[in-house]
Amino acid sequence: MRIENSFIPVEGVGETTERRLWRSGVTTWEAFDPGVGVAGVGDATATRIESFIAEALTRLDDGDAAYFDRAFPSGERWRLYENFRSETCFFDIETTGLDEHRDRVTTVSFHRDGETTTLVAGEDLTAEAIAAEFRDASLLATFNGARFDVPFLESSFDIEVDTPHLDLMYPAKRIGLSGGLKPIEKQLGIERDRPDISGRDAVRLWREYERGDEDALDTLVSYNREDAENLRTLADVVCESLHESVFVDEREL
Repeated sequence: MRIENSFIPVEGVGETTERRLWRSGVTTWEAFDPGVGVAGVGDATATRIESFIAEALTRLDDGDAAYFDRAFPSGERWRLYENFRSETCFFDIETTGLDEHRDRVTTVSFHRDGETTTLVAGEDLTAEAIAAEFRDASLLATFNGARFDVPFLESSFDIEVDTPHLDLMYPAKRIGLSGGLKPIEKQLGIERDRPDISGRDAVRLWREYERGDEDALDTLVSYNREDAENLRTLADVVCESLHESVFVDEREL
């Protein structure tokens, strides 16, 4: 689903009204005509829809993802993905533990437009380097990043991550994919080079690297990079599945 299929940001338009619009053939902003009545859409709502479309078209032309991040209900943020897919930064962090105030970030991998970058603590992992990776992204995508990755980075590096953020854990649950990232990958048939490594192993690998084992760091980096890269496949699957279950195309009626 694309942003242009959506009317739910408009005051007075909930899921039921949006589906009425779609079932009436109004599946895109371009198809909306305030002079043509749709059941459940009164004059005031039609006027608000018209105003929203006028503003939204300009914002979309400008690539203003932040505008749509504010406009859409949080549970519908997945609808931004198709429009901003090429400018989405998938990222994942590894740490020495779960406490953002006591533990350290060890590696951070960023995957965007087919390219992956990994920053390593003690080498190039700095607040400036993280900000540079996020700077040109229109959308961030993580798995459980709203509760873990983002707060950890903000606390550890004294930064504010304000780029629109799609945490895939929540839309994944809507299509029946629950649990951690690794079990979900198995359900979807997403393969890994090192399927035997877990988050607990990531802590161990960092400790081994600190004791001088360079191979341990190579393994940790490989694991972290796969975490970030596999998020792209997960986002594609989740957003396509939600599109099929949510969107009503008049050609399918």
